[in-house]
Amino acid sequence: MAYKTLFSVVTDTALADPVLDQAAAMAKAWDAHLEVLCMGLDRTQVGFYYAGGNAMILQETITRAQEEAREVEAYVSKKLAKTDIRWSVDSGVAQLADMGRHIAQRARFTDLAILPKPYGDKRGAELEPIVEAAMFDGGIPVLIMPENKSMPPVINRIVLGWNEGDEALAAARAALPLLMQASSVRIVVIDPPTHGPSRSDPGGQLSQFLARHGVFCEIDVLSKTLPRVSDVLIRHATDADADLIVMGAYGHSRFREAILGGATREMLEHATLPVLLAH
Repeated sequence: MAYKTLFSVVTDTALADPVLDQAAAMAKAWDAHLEVLCMGLDRTQVGFYYAGGNAMILQETITRAQEEAREVEAYVSKKLAKTDIRWSVDSGVAQLADMGRHIAQRARFTDLAILPKPYGDKRGAELEPIVEAAMFDGGIPVLIMPENKSMPPVINRIVLGWNEGDEALAAARAALPLLMQASSVRIVVIDPPTHGPSRSDPGGQLSQFLARHGVFCEIDVLSKTLPRVSDVLIRHATDADADLIVMGAYGHSRFREAILGGATREMLEHATLPVLLAH
C-alpha cells in the first residue's frame, strides 16, 4: 500500500518551497508521480464589482492572473527540474469563486494532496478553499505543511486523534501507508464519552484494526486540560516528538467551523507540525 500520485496546488511562489520540497521527498521515497497545478487567480468579487466596470477592466484582471500563472509555473518547473522524480506541471486561470472546480477535477485522480498552511501572515484568501476543494470535491486526504517544519519521507512517530467519528476513521484509513511505516503510532483520545459501547476501551477497536495492518499502536487517554482540543493534541504531539498529526476534518459544517471555530480550523491555525486531514 502506497501513495503513487501526489498532488499540489501553488498560487504563490513565496509559499511554494516547503510544499514542493516535501512533495518531492515523498515522491522519491514512494516512487510516486507528483502533479502540480499552478494557478493564477482573478480575485475580483463579481457580485460586488464596482459600477462602470467594463470589458477592458475585466480583461485586465484576467491578463494579470495569466501572468501570475506563468510566473508560478516557471518557478515550479525550474525547482522540480533539479530533482530526480517523475513530475508534471499544469497551469490555469480561474476566478476565486470557481477555483474549486478546477482543483477537484485534477485532485480526484490522485492519492494525496500536499498543501501549505492556509492561515497566517501573508497568506491569500484562496488557500482555505483550496484545502476544502481537495478534500470535499476531490475526495482525497490533505497533508498540510507549516512554513518552517519538514517531515521525513519515512515517518517514525505519528499522533492520531480519535473521537470515534466518521471523519477520524476516514483519516486513519487515508493515512494507512504512513501509519504502516511508522515505528510508533499514538492513538490520542481526549475526554472519551462515559457512556457507549467503547467506554471501557476507548480506541480499542481502532487499535485492533490498525494492528492487523502491522501498525504498532499505543492508546493515550487525555483530559481536556486546555481550552481547545487542538491545543491538547498539539502539546501531546510535541511532547511525543511526533513527526505528523493525523485527524479527521470538519465534524461540523464548514460554515459553522468558519464562523464559530472548530477543532479543524484551530488546528490549521496553530499547528507547528505537519497535519494530515481527511473527511
